[in-house]
Amino acid sequence: MLPFWLSIGALSLVQAALVAAPKAAELPLLNRLRSSWWALALPLPIALVFAAIELSSDSARILTYLALFAVPPLAALALAAIVRGARTGLALLAVPLFAVAWAWEGSLGGHMAALALSALACVSLGWLLVCVVEARWIKLGIYALAAIDAYLVGSDLLAEPNAVLNAATPAAGLPRLQLAHFGSAVMGFGDLFAAATLGALLASNRRLQLTGAAVAAVVCVASDFLFFTLDQLPATVPIAITLAILELREWRRGPELRAG
Repeated sequence: MLPFWLSIGALSLVQAALVAAPKAAELPLLNRLRSSWWALALPLPIALVFAAIELSSDSARILTYLALFAVPPLAALALAAIVRGARTGLALLAVPLFAVAWAWEGSLGGHMAALALSALACVSLGWLLVCVVEARWIKLGIYALAAIDAYLVGSDLLAEPNAVLNAATPAAGLPRLQLAHFGSAVMGFGDLFAAATLGALLASNRRLQLTGAAVAAVVCVASDFLFFTLDQLPATVPIAITLAILELREWRRGPELRAG
């Protein structure tokens, strides 16, 4: 088993990679669906998941199966059309990734395959969200998600629901795709989603997107040092800090970050 510092550092770098991964979010077919209300898809799920698990631990198993069925096709979509270098044929890679995640579930190789699927699914979700929501509302959604996450973690309200969700396992040894598990560290699905959404937001300006990925790498890894004194951290907060740094840079140097 990898040491925790290496495991959590790797997950933080995955967050940074997700900022760099998406293409520019443009899909005219979705224009009729554009609405600021879709921005609630960022902060609302964490509150709903928390409430559902608090009401019934069976909700965690339902969420596990929801991720099991939704993540592979979303990952295939990312490989086919959304990540940089995407090609239609690459969608087929989702099949061996799922097979490895299932066959080696619980091993480092299984963790890596499952993490790749979950991360790619988040790229699709973040990209689709940016296609239908103005940038200013996406930014507010990221900040709201980080604020709710920080409150729940800081008040220790999220520890038990997280433990229940992370422990939920589908039948037949199928992979757990409702979280990001690597080595001895675990990160929530929403943490990857926030990073991928920020990446899709920045993707229309490749230089700014790469700058955002570099800033995210520094901020996310630096925040990991807090684990020397804390047991839990809200991993959405470094993504919100990254966005704030980029917005400050925009304010000082001119409008590069798309304001919608």
